[in-house]
Parts: sequence; structure tokens; C-alpha cells
Amino acid sequence: MTEGAGWVQHWGGAVQEIRPGDVDRIPPGTKRWHRATATTRMWHAALEEHLNGTVVTWMEKVGGEAYEQR
Repeated sequence: MTEGAGWVQHWGGAVQEIRPGDVDRIPPGTKRWHRATATTRMWHAALEEHLNGTVVTWMEKVGGEAYEQR
């Protein structure tokens, strides 16, 4: 995260707040989501590596109910 504040959740885990300087390492095969908080914007940089010829698999969009309770 480079600026702002956000939330990240690895499926089955707790929602965590992320702030500038935080790093969220996502192991291959991990389903997760991230976004800005309800009252802030966020900027981040992403580094991706290829695994079996694929960089990332985009899943379904996360509905508002997933993070409106935060």
C-alpha cells in the first residue's frame, strides 16, 4: 500500500486494515479481496509472478455486504 487506507481479506480469514507501507503477500491459489475503506481512497502497487503461465485469476466481484459491515 502506498497511500490511503484499505481492507483486505483472505477467504476464511478476518478482514484486516492496510495502511501505507503494509505488504499483503498472497500465496498461489489464495482467494481474497481488497479495496479502500468506506471513507478513504487507497493506492497500491502490485507485483505478480507467473505460475503455470498465469499471472492472476480474477474471481467474481465482491458485493457491498462483504465490507459495508466494517
